[in-house]
Amino acid sequence: MKVKVAINGYGTIGKRVADAVSLQDDMEVVGVTKTRPDFEAKLAAKRYPLYVAKPENVELFEKAGIEIQGTIEDLLPKADIVVDCSPNKVGAENKAKYYEKAGIKAIFQGGEKKDVAEVSFNALANYGEAKGKNYVRVVSCNTTGLTRLIYMLKTNFKIGRVRATMLRRVVDPKEDKKGLVNGIMPDPVSIPSHHGPDVKTVLPDVDIVTTAFKLPTTLMHVHALNIEMKEAVKPDDVISVLEQEPRIMLISAEDGFTSTAKVIEFARELRLRYDLFENVVWKESIGVDGNELFVTQAIHQEAIVVPENIDAIRAMLELAERDESMKKTNETLGIQKVF
Repeated sequence: MKVKVAINGYGTIGKRVADAVSLQDDMEVVGVTKTRPDFEAKLAAKRYPLYVAKPENVELFEKAGIEIQGTIEDLLPKADIVVDCSPNKVGAENKAKYYEKAGIKAIFQGGEKKDVAEVSFNALANYGEAKGKNYVRVVSCNTTGLTRLIYMLKTNFKIGRVRATMLRRVVDPKEDKKGLVNGIMPDPVSIPSHHGPDVKTVLPDVDIVTTAFKLPTTLMHVHALNIEMKEAVKPDDVISVLEQEPRIMLISAEDGFTSTAKVIEFARELRLRYDLFENVVWKESIGVDGNELFVTQAIHQEAIVVPENIDAIRAMLELAERDESMKKTNETLGIQKVF
């Protein structure tokens, strides 16, 4: 019997989570929601049962001729769990307005504050903490990328302080209402950025401080990390450890990966929607100077949290243990060692 999953919000993350759920043999999508009757809503209605996220907008969908099955209030009773992929801060409103009333388990995204859920989640680092929980928050794209890398390092080596600089894309590719056209913006100007504290919601014993800058690009984020090592480590030692984890992809500038533009061009040949679910780490960036390890990685913000959402469903409904769930998710999404 398959777990019935509702997706509240069929946007950048929601449509990807819906498609990922559809690939699982222990899950099915019972419905997705949209707020407005736009082209994404028309596409959603062709793929999944479509419901209206805001009941007051039903008439707009009817006037647009888009077939709907009801509202979010009609969808939730049909589901075992809801994945909230609505815009930042809306998830917390949905929890109070709909999910608690319906008595349904819910997964939130990283744009929500940590207090919205019982656990901030990363499959690799703390899968077990989400088992049986009612409310779980999958941490943001940047936090997911940082947590995966730091987890692999801290479980294989003795590490100390972590310092990371995030070079962030300013908006997702489809956004045309805002953007940074000709400038670089410290965001925030003060230290730390929110990413370090967010990592500590999953890995509380990590000493991490982060800074962040917005850049006029839409493709990916880039992280430059500096990690204090408390034991002698060679770059090849680190490479060997990272090669063990399918959700970390090692690439080389020698193969033509000279920028995020080239990484995305490669992804366009690899997967639907050019989705990269993995951390993308440049091998040449892995260097050691004294007791300091340096690593540079790229993060595809549109896709990296998708496998985490799938694993969170299994953890919350206790469908599988960590390794089994991650293996199944990896196989269905094509996450494997490409090179």
